[in-house]
Order: sequence, then C-alpha cells, then structure tokens
Amino acid sequence: MATSSAVSANSSRPISLASLKPPPSFFDFAFKIGSSNPLLIRFKSWHLKHSRRNLSIKNVAGDQKLRSPVAEKVPGVKDSFLPDSASIASSIKYHAEFTPSFSPNHVELPKAFFATAESVRDMLIINWNATYEYYEKMNVKQAYYLSMEFLQGRALLNAIGNLELSGAYAEALKKLGYDLEAVAEKEPDAALGNGGLGRLASCFLDSLATLNYPAWGYGLRYKYGLFKQFITKDGQEEVAENWLQLGNPWEIVRHDVSYPVKFYGQVVSGPDGSKKWVGGEDIKAVAYDVPIPGYKTKTTINLRLWSTWVGSEEFDLHAFNAGGHDKAYEALFNAEKICYILYPGDESLEGKTLRLKQQYTLCSASLQDIIARFEGRSENPVNWENFPEKVAVQMNDTHPTLCIPELIRILMDVKGLSWEEAWNITQRTVAYTNHTVLPEALEKWSVNLIEELLPRHIEIIKMIDEELINTIISEYGTEDIDLLQQKLKQMRILDNFELPASIVELLVNAQESSVDPVEEVEVPDEDEPIEEEDESDALSAEEKQGVTFEPDPDLPKVVHMANLCVVGGHAVNGVAEIHSEIVKNDVFKDFYELWPEKFQNKTNGVTPRRWIRFCNPALSKVITKWTGSEDWVLNTEKLSALQKFADNLELQSEWREAKRSNKMKVAAFLREKTGYVVSPDAMFDVQVKRIHEYKRQLLNIMGIVYRYKKMKEMTPEERNAEYVPRVCIFGGKAFATYVQAKRIVKFITDVGVMINHDPEIGDLLKVVFVPDYNVSVAEVLIPGSDLSQHISTAGMEASGTSNMKFAMNGCALIGTLDGANVEIRQQVGEDNFFLFGARAHEIAGLRKERAEGKFVPDSRFEDVKDYVRSGVFGPYNYDELMGSLEGNDGFGRADYFLVGKDFPSYLECQEKVDKAYRDQERWTKMSIMNTAGSYKFSSDRTIHQYARDIWRIEPVVLP
Repeated sequence: MATSSAVSANSSRPISLASLKPPPSFFDFAFKIGSSNPLLIRFKSWHLKHSRRNLSIKNVAGDQKLRSPVAEKVPGVKDSFLPDSASIASSIKYHAEFTPSFSPNHVELPKAFFATAESVRDMLIINWNATYEYYEKMNVKQAYYLSMEFLQGRALLNAIGNLELSGAYAEALKKLGYDLEAVAEKEPDAALGNGGLGRLASCFLDSLATLNYPAWGYGLRYKYGLFKQFITKDGQEEVAENWLQLGNPWEIVRHDVSYPVKFYGQVVSGPDGSKKWVGGEDIKAVAYDVPIPGYKTKTTINLRLWSTWVGSEEFDLHAFNAGGHDKAYEALFNAEKICYILYPGDESLEGKTLRLKQQYTLCSASLQDIIARFEGRSENPVNWENFPEKVAVQMNDTHPTLCIPELIRILMDVKGLSWEEAWNITQRTVAYTNHTVLPEALEKWSVNLIEELLPRHIEIIKMIDEELINTIISEYGTEDIDLLQQKLKQMRILDNFELPASIVELLVNAQESSVDPVEEVEVPDEDEPIEEEDESDALSAEEKQGVTFEPDPDLPKVVHMANLCVVGGHAVNGVAEIHSEIVKNDVFKDFYELWPEKFQNKTNGVTPRRWIRFCNPALSKVITKWTGSEDWVLNTEKLSALQKFADNLELQSEWREAKRSNKMKVAAFLREKTGYVVSPDAMFDVQVKRIHEYKRQLLNIMGIVYRYKKMKEMTPEERNAEYVPRVCIFGGKAFATYVQAKRIVKFITDVGVMINHDPEIGDLLKVVFVPDYNVSVAEVLIPGSDLSQHISTAGMEASGTSNMKFAMNGCALIGTLDGANVEIRQQVGEDNFFLFGARAHEIAGLRKERAEGKFVPDSRFEDVKDYVRSGVFGPYNYDELMGSLEGNDGFGRADYFLVGKDFPSYLECQEKVDKAYRDQERWTKMSIMNTAGSYKFSSDRTIHQYARDIWRIEPVVLP
C-alpha cells in the first residue's frame, strides 16, 4: 500500500527524491550539453538528429476505411526516442530539486506527482513546439474548436500512455519508492467542464492529436469550475472546486499572448461611414496553454485557455489608502470574476451579464488570436479572401455564437473590409454543432442586455437579421402574408422585434400592389337607398401590415442564438442520427427547407485510449490477445473480430475474470467514498450523468422503490427466487439552482439510506449515490459496470457519450430509442440491448393525450407514489416531487417527461434483465458483443468526418 512518504524498495526508511543519483553517463551528457535535465537533453538530441528528414503532408482524409495516419517509424530510432527508467528517474529528481512547488523537507505524494508531471511536460513541450513550427512552416489549414467546457480528467496517465511510457514511468517511480497509481491519484481533475459536452470536446482533442490533424482548442480557465459536490443528510451541497489550489503543472502561462476585450461603451461613426467601438470597460485575456499529446505520434496540439485580468494601473491606490478597499479592487474583481465559475447562476441580471461576458471573452480573445496567427502566416498585404482556406472555426453548441458578429466586427471595423466581404468570409469560416433540442438550452439573450454590453454587436446582429429577412422574402415572396409571417416568426434571429424600415416599406408596397384595381362603380338611382360601408372592414394596407408584423409589447425582445448560428455558418450538425433528423424536421425545420445542404450528422464518439485502453487494462489485455494485436486502439474496427469468439468459453472465462477484477475496484472505491460495503458478486447497475428531469433518474429510483416494496412483501425464499442481487449506483451533479433536480438527488440518497440499512434485504439490493462525479470517478465505475441506464425521454437526448463508454467496456445497456442508443442497438444487436419505452415520434401525441385528461396511470406507479408519500423514506416532504408527475397541465406538473407512461414498460424490461443475468454465459456473450459492436463510436472516426466534411483539413504528419 502506498504511503505518504517515498519508501525504498530495500528499506522501510523514507528517502528523498534528491538523494537518488542518476547514472554517471547522464550527468556527463548533461554537463557537455549545458543543462541539468538529462531526459530533456536526450529528447532534444533525438529531435535534432531526426528533424532534418524531408517534410511531408500525408492526405488520408478521404480514406474510406478511416485508417489512422500515424507518424512513420524510423528504423533504429525507437530505442533512442523512448527514454529508459533511469533517465526518467533522473528527470523526476531534477524537477523535485529545481522546479519546486513544495518545501524540500516534505517528500510526499503531491510533490512526487508534480515532479513526475513536470518531467512528462518537458517531453510534451518539445513535441509541442515541433508540431507548431511545422504547421507554421507548411502554412496548413487549421481547425479551431471553441467550447465553454473541456472536461479533461487527470492528465498524467493519459499523457504517459500516449507517449508509450507507462512501464518506464512505473519503473522509474518504483526506483524512487513510489507507486505510479498512487502518484497519479494525487492529480485533481481539471474543473473545466460539467458533462458530456465538455468530455466530448476533450475526446476530440485526443483524436485530433492522434490522427495528426492541425487543430487547437479554445476555452476558459475557470478558477473554481462548476462546483465540488457533497452529499449530506440534506442532499446535495455545493462548495467551490479547488483544482488550482496547488497549481497546475501542465499549463504554461503566455504573458506575451494577451488581447483586449471590451464591454459597454458606445459606437461612433466616422465621416466615411466606418464604425468604431469606444469607451466602456476594458479587460485583458491572457493565454494559458495546455499540451495535448497524440497516441504513438509526435503530434502534440494545444488547448489554449483564457484567464481575465486588468493592469495594475486599474488598482485605485488612492482609494485603498483612504480605506476604500472594495472600491480600489473593483476593476480587478470585475475582470477576474469572469473566469471564476463555469455557468454562474443566471436567475439575476448580474448572473446573466456575467454569463454573456464569459461567452464574449471566449469568442473575442480566441478570434483575435486566430486572426493574428493567420496574419503571421500571410503575405503583406493580407489577402482576407484566403481566410476560410486557412481557418475553420467550430462552435461547440451555442455558447460561442458571438464568434459570428465578433469576426464580422474585426474584419469590418479593424481590418477595413466591407460588409459584403466580412459576411461572406464569416459564413465560409464558421460551423455549428447543435447539442440539444431542449428549448431552455437553445439560448436566447435579451436584446437590451446585448445592446448595453455589446453595442457594436447588436448592430451587426441586426444587419444579419435583415440579410436573413431579405432571403426569406426572396424565397417565399410577399403574396401569402400569413406564410411570410410564419416563416419570419420561426426563423428570425431577433424575436418580437420590429422589422427594418426598408422591409416594412417593401411589404407595404407589396400589399398595395396586390389590391385589385379600382373598378368602375355604377351610380345608383337617386331613389335607391345608399348602403353605408362598414368602417371596421376598411383598414388600409398599411394598417393591416402593422397589425400583422408589429411586435408584442408584453413579450421580451430576444436574440435567438441558435438561429444566428445556422444563418452565420456554412454547416450545422447534430450528434446522432435520430438527433440530426429531429434537428432537420423539427428544431430547424424552416432553415432545413431553405438550406438543406448545410445540415449534416456527426454521431459523437469517445477516445478508445482513455476509455478502454488506459482505464481498463484488464479487459484491454484480453481484447489484444483475442484480436491478435493492439491495433484496435487506433483502429477500433478491429474490435468487431471479437464477435466470432463470443461463444468461446475460454474467452468468456477471461472476460468474466477481467470484469470481476474491475468490480472489486469499484467495491473498494464505494467503500472509501461512501462507507457502503457492496458485494462484487451482485449486478452493478449504474446511471451516472448530469441530474436532469429529462434524463429520468426519477424513473430509475422509482423502479428501485417498486423493487424494494415488492421484496418487503415476500418471504426470503421468494425474494431470492425473484430477484438477482443488485447494487444500483448513481452519480452526477444537479445544477445549483435547479430545485427539482436537487430534490431527485435527495430522494435517491434517502432511498439508499433506508434500503442499505434494512437487514431483511441485505446484499440483495443496495443503492449508492457517488458524490462529486467526474472523469476520474467514471474511469473506475465504467469498467466495473454490468448494466448501464440511458433512459431519457425519447427525442430529448441529443446523443450521449457515456452510453458509448459503457458499451465499449462490455456493459449491457437498458434504454429508450433516444440519441446514440439507436445506433448502439443497431451495432451491438437487438438481442444485446434492453429496450423499453415510447418512441420519439409518439411523444407529442402522448403529451396531448395527457393534456386532454385521457392518460390512465398504471396501478404500480400509483402504489409507488403512495409508498413514497407514506414517509417510509424519512420525514422529507416529497409532495412537490411526486406532484410533478400528476395533473394534466401546468408548469412543473403533468409528467412532462413521461415517467408514468414508461414506468410499466421499464419494470417489464428490468424483469428481462434479471432473467438474462442469471444465465452468466448469455450475459458474458452480451458483454462481448457490446464491446465488439462499439467500434463505430470512436472519436477518431467522428473527427475524420468533421475534418473531411466540415473543416476540409488534412492530416499533417511530422517528419
């Protein structure tokens, strides 16, 4: 067992890292070169020796088999490229002495981690610099991936795994008296993301580097991230995340790379019609770079994170000395708080303003950096028409939408381009990935807020909106005003906003011209009475136009960010086949009819390096043996070879042995984190993801309550005959202001307390909520899972990525036909997926049925609600939670996510799960088939598709 001090293999006495002497040859070498770090010298020497080889670009973007382009092996080089354990130990020792983050008297695991990470970073920096020097020299087109989240997880084991140095580092640390896993556990998870959106972004960076694509990631360097989650008797409690408390050994601050970011102020016009944004609040965004290494390649790409600050001149020294300390620090605090928290609460105006500041900071700093890099590679004068030929910008969801008006602003106001030129360049450069169909996640920002915070950008957004209106009128004409009104309502970027004057005039003229010409009126005889005209029907064309298109004063004026993304970019993609169909036929139906060529599908993927090769070495060893090589790590299609061995009893035995070893780790982890003792012989049934009503953790826990209630009504013999032992594991964070989600967390933990302490039930059923779920927790839970729940209301989960990770690790899935579940079921086979629930096309009708009072709930569902309300799970009042599942209409009621509708189907499906698990040969075959069928869900495959179809970039293999 690892201790807090380094312990010699031959002695129980703690030793100092500094006391370990490297081989004399390394110090001699270091002295001659003029450096004290022998590992760095050796690595640099290798690069100098082999950097003179011919430079080349390898085009494999069109490879239909999606083979991975990996740097060619140089004969005789591998041994000199990969350092041995002695030189690694020397490097770790060097950093312990000369890159100190801790006192020399404290030789404990955190210090060992920092010294180890810094030794790895040395090698990454060499590859990193070589990568971008080569990209600059070859002037290749580069992709830039902008995301508010990058959920990286721990970096040490991933980095040394990609460098093929896991064994050497384990041996080196053993020489120093340390265990590699114990050292790695001292690394905190980077708090730069929340869930699947951020983890997807990190998987993409891994694949981009591994496949040798020239690309960067851009994000924000959050000081506290989302939050650290604690589970108490009151449910979820949040405290600030402390991931940066001891520093981050992977990042390098670039003090020479900073850009001004402006808020507020005003727009002034020049005599030539040019615009300039002046005044307001000015801050600086400074770059922090994190190297991202590829697997078995020298390519190391960059994740650039922005931190915000202001210069010392903004500190009000006079106010401070006069006792006005808060006033003195105000400007500094306003700048720094932009990068404090991921997704600050936006219930207040201040919260909304801060979120918008975050989004604009990401967009503005990143685009200024991208443009500066483009100009640095361009001839003078710069040919801006070539910008889209050298730059591709991908917006990961709507958070980076302000890239569109910001790029136009820079091109027009700073670089002097015309509107037409800037608009054309922007549309050819930017692309958008949609990740949700939930209305609350399709961002809408107040026009007034943007106008105050970003006055120039609202002007540009109005210009884009007018451009769109003209396109709509050109497409649909003005003859059918009702149709035109409908299209404008659905498609405009500015919702409930007055039409531009030029458009109003056009529509009025169109209306007037459509009036029938005056016919000759027959004059009646004097004796005939004259009928008076009904003045209520005598509205003028202009008056009718005003009635039709005038904004509603009772509704807010908002900017539809998703509409802006669709209009301003050249490509829009969903992230699963069913999601992309919903995007085309529902979410952006009118846009798809107008621009069908823009819409694509790019099913999500996960990196097989982190999510099976490194986190599940036991199963990886079995896969390598039965597929014949480790080629599957780079070419996951090789996993399909396991299908032909799925009935082989020897493979099944080895498979179960690997799974059990992982379950033992999970059991130990749960005991350490929660105090609960669980049996590894039970089925491990896992649902880990963000807590949200549409993901239906509530359906899962109510199913567990039903199971528990039935168990209590049975004799011990009946229970054992009816049910297989289960450990039901939950994990995930509820957003701090999402009251209903926090009620669900409280409910799960209360149910767990009751069941886990019931001696009648014993090991037959356990319920465990794992606190502070993150990437590192996932790397323990996923390899040891038997069943994984992906049970969202059909049509509401865009894709999911955890479903792919579980399948890849041989876990059976229970789920609805939603998101990537559809494709996973197709790949692994219908017999190996537990399907239940309503289909996506039925959801609207079922909600309508509910609204009309026609839904009759299943008696078992009603029994469970009554059981919960009886107080069996404690004194907490669950009326609000149960009430959300009742009634026929109203906010927070009427079971919008159809828990009650799918409950009977869910229970019946769980009975099938129990039956299948009793037959371990059948279950193991299902597990093997899940891994074999998961090859399609590698992020390598997804990145190839992005690169080929959207970014139009090619792999660049370093010499």
